[in-house]
Amino acid sequence: MYEEHYRINNKPFQLTPDPKFFFASDKHKQALSYLKYGLDQGEGFIVITGPIGTGKTTLAQSLLEYVADTNIEAIQIVVPNLSPLDLLITIAKEFSIPVQDKQKSELLANIEARLIELSSRGKRALLLVDEAQNLPKDTIEELRMLSNFQKDNKPLLQSFLLGQEELKAIIQSPDLEQFRQRIIASCHLKPLSIKEIEQYITHRLTLVNMPEPNIFSADCYPLIESITLGIPRKINLLVDRILLSGFLNDQHKFSLSDVQNVIDEMADELSSPLQQTALEPEASNNQTVNNQAVNDISSPRVDPQRDQLLKTMQSMDEFLQENIEQKIKMNRYLDKLIQQKNLTLAQLDSLDITSKEGEQ
Repeated sequence: MYEEHYRINNKPFQLTPDPKFFFASDKHKQALSYLKYGLDQGEGFIVITGPIGTGKTTLAQSLLEYVADTNIEAIQIVVPNLSPLDLLITIAKEFSIPVQDKQKSELLANIEARLIELSSRGKRALLLVDEAQNLPKDTIEELRMLSNFQKDNKPLLQSFLLGQEELKAIIQSPDLEQFRQRIIASCHLKPLSIKEIEQYITHRLTLVNMPEPNIFSADCYPLIESITLGIPRKINLLVDRILLSGFLNDQHKFSLSDVQNVIDEMADELSSPLQQTALEPEASNNQTVNNQAVNDISSPRVDPQRDQLLKTMQSMDEFLQENIEQKIKMNRYLDKLIQQKNLTLAQLDSLDITSKEGEQ
C-alpha cells in the first residue's frame, strides 16, 4: 500500500518469516553458529529456545537456505501435539515415504531404508523441528531413538529443535536424561537491545532500498523498546503501522511524538498486538557446548493444558488482530482517496470558474 510513497520495492516489516530479512544480532549470530557447528559435527541435538516472536522460525529458514546446495537433505516440520506415531508419519511424508495402513515397525523400517539410501548417495538427513515445545516427552524420546539409526558408525539422521521457553523445562525432566546427554549445544535467544532495534529497523529498510533508511529520531528507539520489549515480531507490527501513518499523513521522517501517537492509536484498538507481557526470567545467560549445554536447558515447570489453552487464545487473537488491521488500513486508504478526490474536484471547479471569467 505504501511502497510507492517511500520509494521501496517491498514491505519491510511483514509478519511472515522471510530468511532474506534475517537480522544477525549477537544472539542470533551465536544461535546460527551453533546450528552450523552441529552440522559440522554430524551428530547430536542442537536446541534453540526463545520467547515468542524472537525469530526462531526465520533462523530455521536461514539454515535451510544455508544447506540448500550441500549434501544435506533437510526437512522442516512445525509440530502440534504429535504422538510418537504421528511424528513418524510426518517424517515419512516429508521423505515421500508411503504411510497409509503402515504399522509403527513398518514406518521405522521404511524411514531407516530411506536414510540408508540417502547415505549411499553421499547425502545425510537433517530434521528441523519448529515449535518443539509442543512435543510430548515420549515423542522427544522417539526423536532420540531415531538418532540411533547408523551406517558405518555414523548417524543417519540429525535433529535440531527450536521452541519457546517452556521447551527448556520439558527437556530438563528426569526421564529425558538420555536425550539431554545427546545435546551438543544450546542457545537461548534474547529480545533486541535498544541499539539492536535501531540496527534491525535500518537493516530491513535498507534491504527494500529505502533511499534514506534512518527514518526515526534517536529518542524514538527507547520508546520502541519499552513498548515492544525488543521482540522482532512486535517491532514489525509497530513500525509497519508507523509507516502506514506516514503514508496517510505524507511523512517520511518520524519524531518521538509521531511514534507515541501511533502507539496511542493502537492501544485504543480492540486487542492491541503491542500489549506488554512479562517475559519469563532466563535460567541462564550463558551458552555452552557439549556437556555444559545441558545446564542451559532449565526453567520453571509449566502446566501443559493451561499453556495449550493460552496458545489457542493467542492464535485466535492474532487472527482477529490481522483482520482488524486490514480493515483499518483499507478504511484509511479509502479516506485518503476520498480526500484526494475532493481536492481534485475543487481544483476542477476552480479551473472552470477561471475559464468562465476569461471568456467574459
